[in-house]
Amino acid sequence: MYLISAAIDLAAPVFLVTSPLTSYADQIVSIHRSRSSTGFSLDIPLIMLVSSILKVFYWFGEYYSATLLTQAVVMIVVQMTMLKVALDNRPSPGGLNGIEHAPFSSGSDSGSSRPYEFWQWKNTKPYYMFLAYFVGALTFIHLSPISQFESYISLLGYIGLAVEATLPIPQIIANYRSGSCKGFRVSVIAAWILGDTMKMSYFFCSTETIPWAFKLCGMFQCACDFYLGFQFYMFTRGSSLSHSRGPSQTAGRSEQDGRWGHEAKDIRMN
Repeated sequence: MYLISAAIDLAAPVFLVTSPLTSYADQIVSIHRSRSSTGFSLDIPLIMLVSSILKVFYWFGEYYSATLLTQAVVMIVVQMTMLKVALDNRPSPGGLNGIEHAPFSSGSDSGSSRPYEFWQWKNTKPYYMFLAYFVGALTFIHLSPISQFESYISLLGYIGLAVEATLPIPQIIANYRSGSCKGFRVSVIAAWILGDTMKMSYFFCSTETIPWAFKLCGMFQCACDFYLGFQFYMFTRGSSLSHSRGPSQTAGRSEQDGRWGHEAKDIRMN
């Protein structure tokens, strides 16, 4: 057990700190080279930035593992880079292939606006202003007596981690509604499950201080990712059986998919 714990203490921190780079670098380079962020969800950097910023402020009250703090800081840098690249290369507003805003809206209503056009602004400045106000508000609260309450510190942690943990849910819903995992690569789910396995091993076997907020939200996210793997297996298996039955026996299923389905998109990249 000691050897396992020592190995995790050595390997897991490197994996966790570098995971934002290995997960998002290819996407950033792809958008930059193509000069277009068509099909990329701006909500991804929104969710990861809000979550990571909350985790940084959570550290000032909890002083949890330095590895997890470093990961949050690296994630902020990576997501700010991704946000800039995506905004600099987004299609013209109102175009057919404009930026999608999943996971908060489905493909059928991606054109609908949110209150005050939140995170759907045409100009670039409001995106950075929102993040600046968000950090400023948290800094003001942190310097006030409110930050001395343990309940406030715990709330920061649980909100930040819960935001990140619920990111797989829209993919699960999209797969369920479409009745398939079309467009959802097996390499992606394999990477997610591998990352969850490493993360959970670190949470429960590391000798560093890991608050239960990380463990609970990590277990929820891990369960969601394993369910995505189960979805992939079931829908792929069902598709193989349909092909083996022939076109006459699958006509009814195809008609139903045409009424209810839409192509599922890989909306989480972490």
